[in-house]
Amino acid sequence: MTQRTEPTYVVTIHMAGCLRTAMETCRRFCMEGLCVTVEASTFVYTGGVEEGFRIGLLNYPRFPAEPAKILQTAYRLADRLRKDCCQHSWLIVAPDETIWNSTRGADAPSPSPPHPIPAPEPIKGDL
Repeated sequence: MTQRTEPTYVVTIHMAGCLRTAMETCRRFCMEGLCVTVEASTFVYTGGVEEGFRIGLLNYPRFPAEPAKILQTAYRLADRLRKDCCQHSWLIVAPDETIWNSTRGADAPSPSPPHPIPAPEPIKGDL
């Protein structure tokens, strides 16, 4: 029996688009020597709902990699998925940062509100 241990480092790509296309893109991409998880995901946001997926990458002890290499691989895969799934943006969540990337010029960040947003009034019966 063999057992190996490596520091945990998990990165997840979040994107809208066709799950089947994402899986096929991942299969081709993984021929370089990689293993990922592919899961269906539903995004619920202001004004809509969209189907999509999550792609998981991690530091696999059989083939360990430094966090920077795992994150670099996630960037490359996210860009390939964005192209193949005909999307404009992707989100990568790592333990130490979350990166949102968009090709739409109109997606510039919104300015902060001019004043703090007040807390909602409590619902009767809540303390």
